[in-house]
Amino acid sequence: MKIVADENIPLVDAFFSPLGEVVRLPGRTMCAADVKDADALIVRSVTKVNSALLASSKISFVGTCTIGVDHLDQQYFAEQSIAWSSAPGCNANSVVEYVYAALCHLNINWLPVTFGIIGCGNVGGLLYKRLKAQGVQVRCYDPNLSLAQNPDLTSLGAVLACDVISMHTPLVTSGSHPSFHLLGRTELLQLKPGAVLINCGRGPVIDNQALLDVLNERDDLNVVLDVWEPEPDISLELLDKVLLGSPHIAGYSYDGKLNGTEMIYQALCQHIDKKPDASLAQLVPPLENNVLTVDETLVQRGDIFQIAQALIKQVYDIAADDARLRDLAQQARCGEANFAEGFDALRKHYPKRREFHNYQLALSGISAADKQWLQVLGFNCV
Repeated sequence: MKIVADENIPLVDAFFSPLGEVVRLPGRTMCAADVKDADALIVRSVTKVNSALLASSKISFVGTCTIGVDHLDQQYFAEQSIAWSSAPGCNANSVVEYVYAALCHLNINWLPVTFGIIGCGNVGGLLYKRLKAQGVQVRCYDPNLSLAQNPDLTSLGAVLACDVISMHTPLVTSGSHPSFHLLGRTELLQLKPGAVLINCGRGPVIDNQALLDVLNERDDLNVVLDVWEPEPDISLELLDKVLLGSPHIAGYSYDGKLNGTEMIYQALCQHIDKKPDASLAQLVPPLENNVLTVDETLVQRGDIFQIAQALIKQVYDIAADDARLRDLAQQARCGEANFAEGFDALRKHYPKRREFHNYQLALSGISAADKQWLQVLGFNCV
C-alpha cells in the first residue's frame, strides 16, 4: 500500500509506515501527479480533495486529520466509492483553550459577562459545557440543535447581543442553514459597544470585508481572529484592526494534532480490516517538568480569574502567535517576505503547544471550589 500524507501531520510515519510506504508532501501544493499511484491519502484542511486531485488515481481511502470537512468533495467520493474519514473533536480542546487564552491575554474576565456561542458542535459544545460548569451565563445559536440538546439555544440576534461572542461553526455553503457570511455588515453592526468577537472556526463565516468596514467605523469592538477570508492571502488591513490575530492555529496544540493522526490511523486500519497496533499511549511519553504554581498572594486574594491568567500564560503565550503574524505582515509590506508563503510557514513550524491537562498545579491554600474550577478549565490539581 502506498500512502501519500501531508508532511505536517505529526507521527505520520510512526503510525502509518507499518501499513505501507509513506510519502510525505506539502499539503497546500499537492497535485494529481503526486497521488496518481497512491492507495490512500492523508491530509489536513489546506488540501482540496476533489476530482481534480483524484480523477487519475487509484485512491480508495481519504482521511483528513481535522474536524472540518469543507475541503473534501464528499459527493465525488460517493460517486467513486472512495471511503473517507475525518477526525471530529480531535482538536476541540485545543480550540477551547485558545479562547480562554485570548480572553486572559485581553484581560477580559468571562465570569460576570453574557457569553454567546455560535455553533455548538464538538468545539462550541465543549466550550459551552465548561463555561456552564464555571457558572457563566451562556446563550447559544445553532439551528442544527434542539432545546432538548441545548437548553440555552436562542436566536442569532440574542447571541449577538452578548458581551463575548465566540464562533465555532463549520463552513456550509448550501442547504437550509448555510454559514457562509453568516455575519455580514448588518449583523456586525448589532454588536454592543465593547463587545468581544472571536472567530476560530472558519474564516468565511464572517464577511471579512464587511468586518473591516465596520472596524473602520467603530473603535469600540474587540476582535480576535484565528481564521480569515481568504487564507493564506489575508487582509493585512484587517490584521491591523483586530486586537489579536493568529495564522489558523487555534486547534494546533500538539495533543490535538496527535489525536487527529491517531483517529485517521484507526479509520484506515478499519478500512483495510487490520487491527490497530499503534497508539498515542505507546508513542508519546508524559510531559516532564509539568508542575505549575503562581504567586501565593494571588491565591490569598482568591481572584480565580487572575490565577487562571497566570497559569495559562505559563502554558500558552498567545501573544507570541500574534507577534509572529504581525512581524510577517511587516516583512511583507517591506518586500522582504511573501505573506502567503509565510502564513503557511508559521503553521508548518508552529511551536509545540501542550494542552492544560498535561500540567499539574501545586497551589497551597487554594479553596476546594477554586480547585474544582481550575480542573474544569483543564488543569490537574495535586
